[in-house]
Amino acid sequence: MIASKAGRVASAVAGAALLLLSHQAAAAGCASPQQMDGFKTCADVAKAKQEGAVVIYTTDPERGTAELLGAFNKMFPEIKTSFVRLQAGALYAKLMAERRANSHLVDAMQISDLGFVLDLQKRGGYMHYVSPEMAAYKDGYKSSPEGYWTWGTIIMAGIAYNPKTVSAADAPKDWKDLLDPKWKGEISVKVSNSGLQHVAWYELRRLYGPEYWTKFAELQPKAYDSYVQQFDRMVNGQGKVIHTAQYSGYLEFKAKGAPVEFVYPPDGLPAGPETWGLIAEAPHPAAAQLFMDWLLGLPGQVAIGNALHLNSPRDDAPPPPGGVSVSKLKLIFPSDWADFISTRPAFAKEWDKMTGLK
Repeated sequence: MIASKAGRVASAVAGAALLLLSHQAAAAGCASPQQMDGFKTCADVAKAKQEGAVVIYTTDPERGTAELLGAFNKMFPEIKTSFVRLQAGALYAKLMAERRANSHLVDAMQISDLGFVLDLQKRGGYMHYVSPEMAAYKDGYKSSPEGYWTWGTIIMAGIAYNPKTVSAADAPKDWKDLLDPKWKGEISVKVSNSGLQHVAWYELRRLYGPEYWTKFAELQPKAYDSYVQQFDRMVNGQGKVIHTAQYSGYLEFKAKGAPVEFVYPPDGLPAGPETWGLIAEAPHPAAAQLFMDWLLGLPGQVAIGNALHLNSPRDDAPPPPGGVSVSKLKLIFPSDWADFISTRPAFAKEWDKMTGLK
């Protein structure tokens, strides 16, 4: 009798364990992904179409995001797309406030601040889903364990100048050239809430020591919220050069026919990720999974290059129009992202003081 009861308990435990593993496997991916037009998916496509919507949170510009989502909607017209665009800090605060209120409004989020990304993963805020397209991404471009977030694009920065106000002979050739006193009052940067600006501060400090930024501060750089402001002002003759000029911004303005030139410093271009992940308790989970597979696949990577001029982390993806593939560029990333994140307060204090914002 006791042995029989013990056997039933063991059987029940084993059954529960198998059921749990089955659920985990379903959440993680699938053994036989479905081939779509240019990408593979583990999503239930019929259910995704039935859900009929996918909601995105992003820090990317509105026009480009609308174009990107339009490309997805063109392939899947049954799925309505919508998005909320905010700066990283405000976007993450919005998500956290909604989660505290048990209000689940968003399916997928793009954010470029790895501090927020790692915090959300620690809080269990990401849905675990291993897209079959993740196989095309390097391990360093994915969460550990795989399936919570992935680098959807790589953003990078060099030097930009207006050839109508700066001759090729006078233009800076590397990062140290920007310390020349002739650029005093003529150089722009991003404000301290820019993740890419933080990477540039961190990496150039590593290369040249803290004295690099001490000397740079003497040039009285002007800080702006967005790369659009930086390029607009430079194109209009208000300032001659941009330090930490976002590459996608250069490609965007170049495509418009604006007078802009880009310098690729030989010591490398500071770079970081735009990270994408599905949100736990997403209101449209199947549509969210389908969107993520499309985004990480070649159709989505081409679409994001066309819409937002951003580079793909995939080696087999083409660069954005007019751009250079990341495989042909020297990019410099923080080797220790945790250490990088820990320096944010020091960076913000130094940067705000240097730019006169605090």
